[in-house]
Amino acid sequence: MTRDFPLEKVRNIGIAAHIDAGKTTLTERILFYTGKVHRMGEVHEGSTVMDWMDQERERGITITSAATTCDWADHKINIIDTPGHVDFTVEVERSLRVLDGLVVVLCGVGGVEPQSETVWRQADRYHIPRLAFVNKMDRVGSDFASAVQMMHERLGANAVPVMIPIGSGDSFTGIIDLIQMKAIYYDEDSFGAEYRAAEVPAENLEESTRARDVLIHALADVDDVIMHHVVHGSDVSIDQIHAAVRKGVIGARFVPVFAGSAFRNKGVQPLLDAVVAYLPSPSDKPPVKGINPYTEKEEERPPLDNAPFSALVFKVQTDKYVGRLQFIRVYSGSLEAGSQVINASNDRKERLSRFLRMHANKREDIEEIFTGDIVAVVGMKNAVTGDTLCDPKHLIQLESMRFPEPVIWVAIEPKTKADGDKMMNALAQLSSEDPSFRMKIDAETGQTIISGMGELHLEIIVERMLREFDVSATVGRPQVAYKETITIPVRSEGKFIRQSGGRGQFGVVTLELEPAPGEGFKFENKIKNGVVPKQFVPYVEGGVRESMASGPLGGYPVVDVRVALVDGAYHEVDSTDIAFRAAASIAFTEGIRRGTPVLLEPVMDLEVVLPTEYVGEVINDINMRRGKLEGMSHRSNAQVITARAPLSDMFGYATSLRSLTQGRAVYTMQFSRYDRVPPDLVADKLGHLTGLA
Repeated sequence: MTRDFPLEKVRNIGIAAHIDAGKTTLTERILFYTGKVHRMGEVHEGSTVMDWMDQERERGITITSAATTCDWADHKINIIDTPGHVDFTVEVERSLRVLDGLVVVLCGVGGVEPQSETVWRQADRYHIPRLAFVNKMDRVGSDFASAVQMMHERLGANAVPVMIPIGSGDSFTGIIDLIQMKAIYYDEDSFGAEYRAAEVPAENLEESTRARDVLIHALADVDDVIMHHVVHGSDVSIDQIHAAVRKGVIGARFVPVFAGSAFRNKGVQPLLDAVVAYLPSPSDKPPVKGINPYTEKEEERPPLDNAPFSALVFKVQTDKYVGRLQFIRVYSGSLEAGSQVINASNDRKERLSRFLRMHANKREDIEEIFTGDIVAVVGMKNAVTGDTLCDPKHLIQLESMRFPEPVIWVAIEPKTKADGDKMMNALAQLSSEDPSFRMKIDAETGQTIISGMGELHLEIIVERMLREFDVSATVGRPQVAYKETITIPVRSEGKFIRQSGGRGQFGVVTLELEPAPGEGFKFENKIKNGVVPKQFVPYVEGGVRESMASGPLGGYPVVDVRVALVDGAYHEVDSTDIAFRAAASIAFTEGIRRGTPVLLEPVMDLEVVLPTEYVGEVINDINMRRGKLEGMSHRSNAQVITARAPLSDMFGYATSLRSLTQGRAVYTMQFSRYDRVPPDLVADKLGHLTGLA
């Protein structure tokens, strides 16, 4: 078999945005104009292709990232539509890990909103080239220039319009292409599928000319050819502009901005043209790097079909018709269905029995996969998100992904004994699909505890248990995921010595513990002269990690501690890995107890958009919730309050805000960091027990 599109004509893109910016509506238009579907789905009707889960259609939000493939201008575009709600940011994270380009959708009214910033930072981390689409230009209060300015101020982006809107709100009639200096108007009878180019209206000519000059001068900073023309005052050709934009985008030095209204079917085709013209193909990306697990040396895999096979598992999903699916991105090589690979992350062999090209929740069997493909695989038993699949003769382990720690938890119990086994099976499947969702059995109470990124996240999990797995359960009140840490350095010794006839157990370690705010956990071996043999050091670290699961204050996980192994003793006969693991656990537990431990709580970034007349009441309510005002600004015809507040005091905020503002305010809240609980509140927080509703 041969690939159906040359590699240079493949685009792997994501569509991401703040909630309600219109990214799913934009994706539906893309599918319609590329001929993938013959009827546009609408979010408000619950008829979209990409939001296929019942909960997504009922709530009008995207919960899980959905993949599809379409063709445009002799190119194949693999698209991942990602969620906008902060509770599902892990879906964005794992999608960005495998994408080559990104379309960031901004609301023409709201501009750059909190989740827009989060997505942008995630894309920065993975060095992803991106385009920006200012949507909803038909909405009252939309302001294209303000949205572009916010991209400069909030995102630090070199964002420059390549298209500008003709009018806004009810007067939004089309767009102006600044490169070709043409106006584009859309035919409403064909749902925007047909459009025509015309001369720029006289009343828009001055603005367009000025905007084109800004574009040319911005491109001069990233392209020498354009700079030459600017310096010598000569004309720049359209082809030279396109080449300069592509160069700037791929180098992540330039973000072209487009305008339109996906809901009103305006501006989508030029965005598709830009995806093809400006975003990179897999062949434009540098070779992917990884570590050979046997030699521990760095190796590379070029994006070539004849290179050794390498791929990354970025999503796990359970399909009721074909079972467990793993979504993979192929970075190098090609593979036929039924082939065997090595999972370099766990050193297990896996047979990839079937390959599926996904269109949301619909499937198409394919016989072979190639470099750059994003497909689902059937047949793997042990692969999880972040695992590397590779040629058994050419091992490589690619960089995995980082996932945020849960900030909220609830206790959950099955209603009947029959529901018990089903519930555990359901939770196991759901946690394998979602790395930000965790489950555990509380050792003291025997309760099942589930934790996640927010109230909505856990609410969706419980709904899925009921609908997909037919499990009835009683759910407790949401609780905050507290953590513990130390505030002073300590030195602590742990001894584990047992003698009961025959070979005994002997292990002695001395640890130094230091506070490490924001660093998580760091372990360092400072042993000299072999007082603790090297083969036992990993077990010392293992004992410390096990003990970190439960702190001395309330049994919460211990974080932000730097631990050094500085001394110890061993016995040539009686020393074992078990003894050193136990000794380390004893030393760490004692050290944490003497390190003046404190309780940490998750603190959230809060943004409230509201009419001016309610500002006083809302600020007062935030203060009563231990919130700290960060700032206020004006956006369109509303006020914007930014603040930080502890999650424990923000439960039920949606209802409270609705009551205070007669339903006229909206807010977003996302995790910021862990902060110390004020000493006078620690006893109250520790005494707050879980209760089942």
